[in-house]
Amino acid sequence: MGVDISDIIESREIDLQDLKGKIIAIDAYNTLYQFLSIIRQPDGTPLIDRNGRITSHLSGLFYRNVNIMEIGIKPVYVFDGKPPELKGKTLLERIERRERAEREWKEALEAGNIEEARVWSQQSSRLTPEMVEQSKRLLELMGIPWIQAPSEGEAQAAEMARSGKVFASASQDYDSLLFGTPRLVRNLTITGKRKLPRKNVYKEIKPEIIELDNVLKNLSITREQLIDIGILVGTDFNEGVRNVGPKKALKLIKTHGNIENIMKNTDIVVENYREIREIFLNPPVTKDYRFDWKDPDVEGIVKFMCDEHDFSRERVMGAIDKLKEFRKVKSQKNLEEWF
Repeated sequence: MGVDISDIIESREIDLQDLKGKIIAIDAYNTLYQFLSIIRQPDGTPLIDRNGRITSHLSGLFYRNVNIMEIGIKPVYVFDGKPPELKGKTLLERIERRERAEREWKEALEAGNIEEARVWSQQSSRLTPEMVEQSKRLLELMGIPWIQAPSEGEAQAAEMARSGKVFASASQDYDSLLFGTPRLVRNLTITGKRKLPRKNVYKEIKPEIIELDNVLKNLSITREQLIDIGILVGTDFNEGVRNVGPKKALKLIKTHGNIENIMKNTDIVVENYREIREIFLNPPVTKDYRFDWKDPDVEGIVKFMCDEHDFSRERVMGAIDKLKEFRKVKSQKNLEEWF
């Protein structure tokens, strides 16, 4: 879920064409959860193969990457490693929420309430180790590079963007800003019309970009203060302060400067804030990585997608042709031209 500071963050809508020629580090877990949540049947049932294995994540990963690469965007996926210890409670709470959502989904199906069932089903999505390995395998077959982060994928993607190895990081969560990414792209892999939960209304989801320097300038704060705002609101590593949302947190920080002074001058108490700050300011990341885009393994993709997981051979082959075209264009350019 990440930190919810959307009320004070200014973003700018863009067209995917604006990212043509750019290398984007994508938060893999965040993106796979989006695919698992969105790509479902009307009653909320995920896509499955003949053996009952969920394939929604593979469908999203394959076809969405083909679409953005056809435009000229170069994705590199970053997978989470070992989570910080402070994230343990959040992970347990997520498991409990998913179990409850799964129960509600089944009850709604039994009652014949299809709309309600789909809403609950989206909240029940689980990303298993098997799905992660399947996703890495598919990326390799497509010729798309991926990197294993030592800890938080968003932190690794932010480091890659700060060092100039990629243009931006992509995630739905605002944590990337706290980790220091200079540019955050949202909605990269979920653009298009989406039905609003429990409403017969469709909303056009468009990609947007958030530039950290502009955020800090507009709010007249530092990155360290933005991190303190996140801690006050609540992150994956703490619950936050009761009745303190982003706007109130911003006011508190602009009045007192930091959490230490807030605690001195108010009755607010924040636990573990120094440790959480350190997670955002100095997270475990690796600088020992390389990435390149290779020719797609046509035979391997067909075997994996069609023979093993029952995807349409005709549709898969059409997508592979687009991948080949991307590779042809890429081979005509130097790496520096993609920035």
